[in-house]
Amino acid sequence: MPQTIQQHRVIVIGAGYTGASAAGRLARRLRGEDVSITLVNAEPDFVERVRMHQLAVGQTLRPRPFDEMFAGTGVTLRLGRVTGIDVDRRTVTVTGADDAEGPQDLEYDTLVYALGSAWNTQGVPGTTEHAHEIAGRDGALRLRDRLAALAPGTPVTVVGGGLTGVEAATELAETRPDLDVCLVARGGLGDWLSPKGARHLRKVFARLRITAHEHTTVTAVQADRVTTTEGDIPAAVTIWTTGFAVHPIARATTLRTGDTGQIVVDATMCSVSHPDVYAIGDAALVAGPGDKPLRMSCASGVPTAWQAADAIAARLTDSKLPTISARYFNQCISLGRKEGLIQYVTADDRAVSAALTGRPAALYKELVCKAAAWGVANPTMGLPTRRRRVTAERAARASVTAA
Repeated sequence: MPQTIQQHRVIVIGAGYTGASAAGRLARRLRGEDVSITLVNAEPDFVERVRMHQLAVGQTLRPRPFDEMFAGTGVTLRLGRVTGIDVDRRTVTVTGADDAEGPQDLEYDTLVYALGSAWNTQGVPGTTEHAHEIAGRDGALRLRDRLAALAPGTPVTVVGGGLTGVEAATELAETRPDLDVCLVARGGLGDWLSPKGARHLRKVFARLRITAHEHTTVTAVQADRVTTTEGDIPAAVTIWTTGFAVHPIARATTLRTGDTGQIVVDATMCSVSHPDVYAIGDAALVAGPGDKPLRMSCASGVPTAWQAADAIAARLTDSKLPTISARYFNQCISLGRKEGLIQYVTADDRAVSAALTGRPAALYKELVCKAAAWGVANPTMGLPTRRRRVTAERAARASVTAA
């Protein structure tokens, strides 16, 4: 007979695509009497981060409350902001979401770090004071209110020529054709795409009357304009989309981190310095195909969540350790609600000649977004699973080493 044990305490911090997926998948792998799973998040519902450009232009998104998503799974939601981590004492400091209750320390046996990322100002003067971001819901809602108040003909400048910038510019120009929308790109417009993909992107920009300032670097942001290497560009509203920066809290710990502040992990998403900590999603420095770090994205993050959850379950139950290969297949880009671009890529994310464009691509991208949200609530993809027992010996070993 298995020995009765104290519950192994798993805390997952951050409930984006990766954190919520990891918590739900773990709950379906392990018996609730053996393991307690606490998901810490500042908000009570799941945020579809890939749709923030839609929210910013006034579209209504379907609510996805966690109490419904995790009903009956055994996952406990703890509302609050993570304000500190002590990986040596194995505690997470959480402050109540409304700041009414003071900080509390939660003890863990295994920590899954999924705090993700936020916008990256790149240190450009005036960005924090004058620019808007759409890396999270709060920023998207602030931008929505600002855009709603704009008069026709008002200039709006999107800074950043990557996926987020392109999606923001096209969504805005389609929704508000009365505004003067432009995009500032450090390189060429769509220069990471195949020739077919780049041609289609330029075609959509022309149809939506979006001005592209290519090979231009923004050096400062002011209330009514952005200053660039090519001169000033009018901007009553500046939307900043020049990449993401990870949450700074990991760097304040003794966890080994890379130059980006991401936590260095092995192939199972386990911290190389602290075997009771797993990092997933944008927070993890993960080597992908060709030993290239995986880019910060939903496509990269969800496989890391699956890998971490399955590795934790395997180590706690003394089962075979699984490995999930992280690779890329395509880049899915919405260009408003009517147009899209699916750029097929190599395993290490380099564009190939094939690309899907137009209305079929828009439908494809919408299907991908819906599937991503469905996958968070169904982290084993609807397949039946067997919840395994955890013995005292296995739990003790897992709390000491993940080797």
